[in-house]
Amino acid sequence: MSFWDSVIDGKEGILSKFVILWIGTMIASAASGDTIVDPVGDIFQSEGVTGTLVIASFDGEIRHVYNEERSTVRLSPASTFKIFNTLIALDSGIVSTKESLFKWDGTDRGIPAWNRDQTLQSAFRVSCVWCYQEVARRVEGRRYIAELESVGYGNQRVGDRVDQFWLNGDLQISAVEQVDFLRHLVDYSIPYRREHIDIVKEIMQDEESAEYTLHAKTGWAGAGLGVGWYVGYVQRNDQTWLFAMNMQMDRAEQAPLRKDLVIRSLRALGIL
Repeated sequence: MSFWDSVIDGKEGILSKFVILWIGTMIASAASGDTIVDPVGDIFQSEGVTGTLVIASFDGEIRHVYNEERSTVRLSPASTFKIFNTLIALDSGIVSTKESLFKWDGTDRGIPAWNRDQTLQSAFRVSCVWCYQEVARRVEGRRYIAELESVGYGNQRVGDRVDQFWLNGDLQISAVEQVDFLRHLVDYSIPYRREHIDIVKEIMQDEESAEYTLHAKTGWAGAGLGVGWYVGYVQRNDQTWLFAMNMQMDRAEQAPLRKDLVIRSLRALGIL
């Protein structure tokens, strides 16, 4: 059992005591001039990546932030907006189940996985842009503004391109805000039907093992905006940890790093 496991499994109140002890140690180390070792920072730096990662226990008692300055900077959510967009599509009646169908119009969009009919579940998993653009044109801008305001999602801007706003920089959100949104999603404290939230959670499942279950979504705003994301939550031993990572991403070849950085960081912190 790791140190973090012993903290999690301890008596009531130990989490708060741990946070106080950890903060006190950090302050004392900084005051004495000691080097503060950040395993997450080491992982990002070893890959030469500029980015941020916020990891928080579900109850908010424990939080680790790498690159705190960047963690509050709002950036395009890219395809991580599909988490919220799926909820909106379900609430609007545009789709009703994970098997709801999107019919391909035959246009080659350059990505083989997109060039076919999609279900809601497959559209989410292959990050099918044309599917969610079809949703956006049916939802329309006025409703999007109301939905964004209802949950306080980022800067709540839609702009004048209803099928582009989560990709072109009009809508922006920070890593800290992503974690807050995910917390409300996980505990059903956003104004959407429980069965719709459950559908979103199900299609978010990215990985399942005997050790943990991972629910997450990637995102990339393209070379123009240059931001890649991996956001979600992991459940292990009856504990839930929320996370949001973004990084400077200028090339598609960097895509595997998004998830890799998060998983390695969760392991380095003893959460996995």
